[in-house]
Amino acid sequence: MGQYRTKPYADRLRFPMKNNTIFYLPNCGTCKRILETLKPGKEVVLRDIKSSSITEAEIDGMKNLAGSYEALFSRVAMKYRQLGLDKMELKEADYRRLMLEEYTFLKRPTMVINGQIFVGSAKKSVEGAAAALGKKA
Repeated sequence: MGQYRTKPYADRLRFPMKNNTIFYLPNCGTCKRILETLKPGKEVVLRDIKSSSITEAEIDGMKNLAGSYEALFSRVAMKYRQLGLDKMELKEADYRRLMLEEYTFLKRPTMVINGQIFVGSAKKSVEGAAAALGKKA
């Protein structure tokens, strides 16, 4: 009888990234400030979401960690009002589709570190990401 070995939590969720990854925009002032605070090392992949689109597997993996697509969705994106989305009742499938179609709808930065997800620029999120990286925010 073979020995049963458990996989890390992120692997069980079929999360496609093996490394710690921070999804960000390089010209976003908030992202720059947070990256300066975190000072991620070589153990972290910095992923420019404008030049390298988010895949379906990645967004589904992030959703599994965050609990919903809505938790990953940015309502402050300029296109949110331009497209009239503020006047619509969006469902989970809508949030997923919109984030795959337009990078600006993903809250930034979104940080996946050691099987945990930290979404957005709130102090609690940045402190959590720093702690997961073994740093102080």
